[in-house]
Amino acid sequence: MNHVLTCRPACGACCVAPSITSPIPGMPQGKPAGVRCIQLLDDNRCALFGKPERPAFCGGLRPSEEMCGDSREQAILWLNAIEKATTPFS
Repeated sequence: MNHVLTCRPACGACCVAPSITSPIPGMPQGKPAGVRCIQLLDDNRCALFGKPERPAFCGGLRPSEEMCGDSREQAILWLNAIEKATTPFS
């Protein structure tokens, strides 16, 4: 049986840690890594969740035990490491 992991309540790590290069409503140039997405609500839920204007990157990012860890802090550390490993040097 496959276990489907759901997002941790009040986390929002994936809406802060990674860069998003496609336009986001309110952030037409996307967002840099470490910057809180303008669509992240005060309770750390996405205002665009399930809406067509949500960036494909966000819709494709699924929670996993590896990514989310045991806490929001672990998720941010993991996402920061992936961001660093996948960002080309300027």
